[in-house]
Amino acid sequence: MTENKKIIVAIDGYSSSGKSTMAKKLAKDLGYRYIDSGAMYRAVTLYAMENGMIAPDGTVDAEALGAVVGNIRIDFAVTPEGQHTLLDGRDVEHLIRSLEVSNHVSPVAAIHTVRQALTAQQQRFGAEKGIVMDGRDIGTTVFPNAEMKVFVTASAEKRAHRRYLELQQNGTPSPYEDVLKNVIERDRIDETRAESPLRKAPDAVELDNSDMSLPEQEKWLMELFNKTEAAINGRDC
Repeated sequence: MTENKKIIVAIDGYSSSGKSTMAKKLAKDLGYRYIDSGAMYRAVTLYAMENGMIAPDGTVDAEALGAVVGNIRIDFAVTPEGQHTLLDGRDVEHLIRSLEVSNHVSPVAAIHTVRQALTAQQQRFGAEKGIVMDGRDIGTTVFPNAEMKVFVTASAEKRAHRRYLELQQNGTPSPYEDVLKNVIERDRIDETRAESPLRKAPDAVELDNSDMSLPEQEKWLMELFNKTEAAINGRDC
């Protein structure tokens, strides 16, 4: 019996739409590697914050960051608590989830040299396929030929509420109004940036999960994967 071909699953969508939670679960169920591209941009943002490359008014020193971003090492480690992001070998998973990092990540992610460097790293992660990667431009820029593409959306209010609860659980609570403002501003920057703006790939399947439970989302995603894999491997689903 021929072994099924492994594929690349690209999950794009708006901030706090739940795409990372879905992607992690799918990767675990499939035995695929999960890559959180958003965490990579957050790690670079944390690096910039810690090295004086972001001014008090939020202005990013794009030249200084662009000069070093190619040497920043980002990887992922599986721990008993789940997958953690490593920045130059240091576990920064908790630090990169703060609202302060969230407030700066979109301007950092809009920098051409940053996107170039991280896109190259992401493409190396997917060289042997068998990965699930989520982000803003995975199906459009990083892996335009991915076999399965999903675009996740939900109302800004729903997404802000999810993010609000996540910050509370992480021990870094922030007022809901501030979280909603951050979500709306990130949407604006992500959609209008010149470099790889957030948009749905023409061949992506859209999922509006505003009123879906997590189990319903996971079931929907697995069913789509099974259908996609069956078509690729010439089987009836």
